Amino acid sequence: MSDENTATPPALVASEQDVLDFAHRMFDLARAGDAAALQPMLERGLPANMSNHKGDTLLMLASYHGQLEASRLLLEHGADPNRFNDMAQTPLAGAAFKGNLPMAELLLERGAEVNFAPPGGKTPLMFAAMFNRREIVDLLLRLGADPNTISSDGMTALSLARTMGATDTAAQLEGLAGQAPGRPLDTA
Repeated sequence: MSDENTATPPALVASEQDVLDFAHRMFDLARAGDAAALQPMLERGLPANMSNHKGDTLLMLASYHGQLEASRLLLEHGADPNRFNDMAQTPLAGAAFKGNLPMAELLLERGAEVNFAPPGGKTPLMFAAMFNRREIVDLLLRLGADPNTISSDGMTALSLARTMGATDTAAQLEGLAGQAPGRPLDTA
């Protein structure tokens, strides 16, 4: 006599490869900005702060690749705009690096901290200054970015701009000398 209750149930858990394939698809959707495909996944419980092997979240990938609608959707579902990756980079720092003003504005509107630098990292202003992103520098300064912040390697936004040969943002920051609160800008 056979007991039907002791039969092995069909596998209800996906294989490890299935899980990895699913995660890769979600990261690809974020990079591509496919908000329409991401939305039902987020509504079903996809963690908005899911990160890959480099610590890049869905938001980091969407924002870095200029995907404004996907970034907005992820933020609406609780993505942390200040979460940093293994390279100590935030989504706002990525937008500053890329010079993506609309993305920087969205991230700041949704809670990205203007002066935040992860341990060992740089502030968004430092990234904007290093890569000669004048509009981003203007935005960050207008919202209270401190040009006198010193990075873990002892550099300010101005000294980083000079080091990188970013002459426009160096001149922009030099124009603040004597106007900025706190420590004076390095003028050497």
